[in-house]
Amino acid sequence: MGPRRRYPRAVSVVRLRNAVALAGRFPALAGLDLDVAPGEAVLLQGPNGAGKTTLLRVCAGLLPLHTGEATILGHDLTRSPQRRSLRRLVGLIGHASFLYDELTAWENTRFWARAARVDDASADAALVRMGIDGRLRDLPVGSMSAGQKRRVSIAAVVARRPQLWLLDEPHAGLDQDGRDVVDQLVRDATQAGATVMVASHEIERAQAMAPRRVTIAGGIVVADTGPRAVTPAAVPNSAPDTTFGVANVG
Repeated sequence: MGPRRRYPRAVSVVRLRNAVALAGRFPALAGLDLDVAPGEAVLLQGPNGAGKTTLLRVCAGLLPLHTGEATILGHDLTRSPQRRSLRRLVGLIGHASFLYDELTAWENTRFWARAARVDDASADAALVRMGIDGRLRDLPVGSMSAGQKRRVSIAAVVARRPQLWLLDEPHAGLDQDGRDVVDQLVRDATQAGATVMVASHEIERAQAMAPRRVTIAGGIVVADTGPRAVTPAAVPNSAPDTTFGVANVG
């Protein structure tokens, strides 16, 4: 294992104040306020076009704010250098796979693990956890089925051992076994101290993973229900040990 990463002190893992983010010229986030504490699992729900995907992309450092404030893992996202440095500390599972078709499953997963400064053993273990082993690990991703690609995409996030998990419809394209594995990964992540935000239309299933429910509509939070973690005075300087992706492989 590599050394445990350190993060700046912060009141919350996620802190947004009057956040406005644009999709083209349209305010996909329209003055959103949100706090998420370390170790929380939060379900983001709402209709299509509500702003859920935009929120996750902002939290990943992939989309800049137009106005407002955003601090993620102590990084001020109004500053481009901090937004870039945040990216290796988070894991985003989105609609795009973020994989290179010409590379094998192993090469893709190793690439994303190294981008997060994590050792190759994490890539091996993550692929096994997602059922991509044996000959599958050496197949180019471009020759895989959609479900297999989805598993590799999730393995690439698991291998990074992120402090903040950002999941956009994580069960999409998976069979029942794969969906169950994702559910267990989220439980393992929060038990290890990571924070999870998941956007899903499968409310019943997602709620079992993330008991706090934040409803978004029109780019703002319109409801926030369910149990909430008490936000501590600060996130510890040494990040929680999120090596569950390796430790839990049988």
